Amino acid sequence: MRRHSLMFLALCTVAALGTAGLFAQAAHPPKARYQMDASTVSGFAAGGGNPMRSMFGGGGGGGTVSHQLLLRLGSTLAPNPGGPRADHFMPAGMSLGASVPLETPTRAAPQGPGGETPQNFRRPKGRLLIFWGCGAHAGPGQPVIIDFSKVAQGQFPPGLFSGAVPVEGGPTAGNSRTFGDWPNGQSRRTLPGNSSLLGQHRVAGNYSPEMSFALDQDFMPAINGRSSSLGGGATLLNWNPVAAATGYYAWMFGAKSMGEDNADMVWWASSGRQEFGGGLWDWLSPETVARLIGQKVVMPPSQTSCTIPAEVKAAAGEFMMASLYAYGPERNFAYPPRPGNSRLAWNPDWTARVRYRATTMMMIGVPGMDGSDASEDGDDRGNRPQPKRCKPSLGSLFGVGRC
Repeated sequence: MRRHSLMFLALCTVAALGTAGLFAQAAHPPKARYQMDASTVSGFAAGGGNPMRSMFGGGGGGGTVSHQLLLRLGSTLAPNPGGPRADHFMPAGMSLGASVPLETPTRAAPQGPGGETPQNFRRPKGRLLIFWGCGAHAGPGQPVIIDFSKVAQGQFPPGLFSGAVPVEGGPTAGNSRTFGDWPNGQSRRTLPGNSSLLGQHRVAGNYSPEMSFALDQDFMPAINGRSSSLGGGATLLNWNPVAAATGYYAWMFGAKSMGEDNADMVWWASSGRQEFGGGLWDWLSPETVARLIGQKVVMPPSQTSCTIPAEVKAAAGEFMMASLYAYGPERNFAYPPRPGNSRLAWNPDWTARVRYRATTMMMIGVPGMDGSDASEDGDDRGNRPQPKRCKPSLGSLFGVGRC
């Protein structure tokens, strides 16, 4: 459990890098904002889409594809009458019935200042080694090393935080007077790979104006990645071109088996410069992706391969968890529509935004989980020499047990 907590700290540390803030508010915010985040998930995480759950036994097989949808409704209005109620009425192709309920979460009671330190608390030890960039070898200044014992004291290496990659948020319980989302405690479901967003959508409730819009963009096709070893210790990642993709991003996480209190965990990102966090793990608008491509942070849609440097594998060990992102298009709706003349005042009753992406996860070095069975070109594993190895486990990757 301690080793899993250390890994979670590493992931949270990298996720925080570059976070600049939430979605900027308009000068005249609408009465209600709606957001749909539509994701196509493939690889061994497709069964649930939760990376942490997948690492410890959840998720699907290498060839599985699922669709996932996150719905969020935020309003400046109080519910009337009674308690908050809202539903999203779906097209038949979603296979979710006539509608799904948007549940308003119960607000947790605020915590008092301070708090007690757990009785068995020990200050975390170990390090996170950060690499970046595609290429056979790591560039100068790598790795950046984060000491977890110093992070616990609020000490970070200089220059890690950046506002270059915004977190493009939306409605939340914290920035809305009334809020509802799906999946939730009333209703949750992993959608099959053949579900479709195409058609008419309607959102109706007692704390927002009724919304209606039609989608002409469906879930994105799956992104299927595979890995192969190159001479000198580097690892090649390649993937299929994804229709409608605006850009690609890859990351890798690994760790060698270490002692109980110390572990070197390794993080690599495909960014061409020292840029790791912010919204790179999230949905990004096409405009933001285009800017990040120009800044060498995101790979262009024409690129379908990236080499993980040899130094990364040397530091992380033989087995590494990798993820690929294909950022996608965006659809925006409003009522009344934005006037063509920008000088005219515009005070919409509601806005709706639909974001798309495709992701996949693979375990590099683990047969059957390294993406080789998802390749459109067929499995050429028999044409590559395979080192003798024992059967690995996810636990052995993070130092729990032995292979």
